[in-house]
Amino acid sequence: MALALLALALLATAGCVSTPDAPAAEATAAPSTSAARPVARVCDKPASGPAKAPAGAVTVDPAKVGDLAAKTKSNPPGTTFWLRTGKHRLDPDRYSQVVPKKGNRYLGAPGAVLDGRKTNQYAFGGEARDVTIRQLTVQGFVAPQNEGVVNHDSADGWAIEHATIQKNSGAGLMAGDRQRVRASCLRDNGQYGMNAYKADGGVSDLVVEGNEITGNNTDDWERRRKGCGCTGGIKFWAVDGADVRGNWVHDNRGAGLWADTNNNDFRVENNVIETNDGAALIYETSYNAVIRKNTIRRNNWAEGRRYADREDNFPYATVYLSESGGEPRIHARTDKIEIYQNVLENNWNGITLWENADRFCNSPANTSSGDCTLLVRDSDRCERPGIATAPLYADCRWKTQRVDIHGNRFVLDTSVVECTEQCDRMAVLANYGTYPDWSPYKGERVAEAITHKQHNRWHDNVYLGPWKFVAHDPSKVLDSGQWQGTPYEQDAGSTFQPQEGG
Repeated sequence: MALALLALALLATAGCVSTPDAPAAEATAAPSTSAARPVARVCDKPASGPAKAPAGAVTVDPAKVGDLAAKTKSNPPGTTFWLRTGKHRLDPDRYSQVVPKKGNRYLGAPGAVLDGRKTNQYAFGGEARDVTIRQLTVQGFVAPQNEGVVNHDSADGWAIEHATIQKNSGAGLMAGDRQRVRASCLRDNGQYGMNAYKADGGVSDLVVEGNEITGNNTDDWERRRKGCGCTGGIKFWAVDGADVRGNWVHDNRGAGLWADTNNNDFRVENNVIETNDGAALIYETSYNAVIRKNTIRRNNWAEGRRYADREDNFPYATVYLSESGGEPRIHARTDKIEIYQNVLENNWNGITLWENADRFCNSPANTSSGDCTLLVRDSDRCERPGIATAPLYADCRWKTQRVDIHGNRFVLDTSVVECTEQCDRMAVLANYGTYPDWSPYKGERVAEAITHKQHNRWHDNVYLGPWKFVAHDPSKVLDSGQWQGTPYEQDAGSTFQPQEGG
């Protein structure tokens, strides 16, 4: 019977076609096994642009090197440019690029390609607002690490639609306020498909919808700079308000989606996130999010196995919340992190809620160098003696709190994942605080808080397979009865069906 239930769950999430519909109505029950999650298959079937120049558009000739940049410079703001079929090139200088004017639109004919020829660093840059790039392939540019090829300067209001941005170094594109990235293929870029980063204070109101994000981090930056945290399908930095929905995020080297440092108000919904080397989703030192109705499968096999092979017992997870939680004092569409109605199938580990006791503002262990929480903007305030008392004791650290995990289906067949241990865990834990010597968070204070006092709850979930649970610290590995019992009292209302032979 257990194997039959397991097979039913696997079949239910196997097939995916077309672009996702709008999110369904709210519900709290676990997802049905009767419907497959659709995916945005964009890269193999890109939408074709207009075969003829639209009325009033300026035609760009691929036979003339630099024609696109020159005509952009000589025409007024708000001009529409139509790029003929063929390979368009910029002048052979690494800094040659197109610098749009406000409201410009760039439309590609079928087969129109802007090619950097491994010479130009950037395709589109400058600070002009409300630029549109549609039905155009951008490839072969060589942006430096952490920089992007399209919207290099993170200008506001850009729309990238039905575009293919592929085989570039650095990030395929950057992001500004009110940016819309829809129905595009972000593929095989050297570092990120997109780096949502803005140097002068962060990005707001970002939509990433119906895209295929695949094969990114071809330059394997984590191996080149160990521990850099600088890889994956998309990286988000200090983004306030993001809707990430209906995307197919797959086969990226590293994490699929990674929100890192003071992000807030995310909705991650109706995505298919699969076969990424690392976590499907990392939400790190950030706030207030809804993660719902996603299909998350076969992620973290490479990175999770590396942890196990070196006998590291940390439950590095497929959905990994690191020092992130709900905070009612920060304005958002929710005041918690809610994870519900997702299907997680045959990943290496499930969901881990983690808090590093030694990571806080002004600590040398704070890898978000120079940044402080959104509650205390000035790191210098987080010092002794004030940090040892309210309100700084609470506000100087990013806290994993107010996380509500319910109505999910967790499926694990260890014969599919090909593991015998350390791939089967849910966890809520912290380390023993030791550093620096003036830290007020030494010892088990943070571990006790994240486990028992910060309103982190699993409930009303469905488990298929040999799941184990980690609480407080990596040494405490529990079965479902211990997890549900005193003192942890997790997963009330949940059901557990072990895999036969597991």
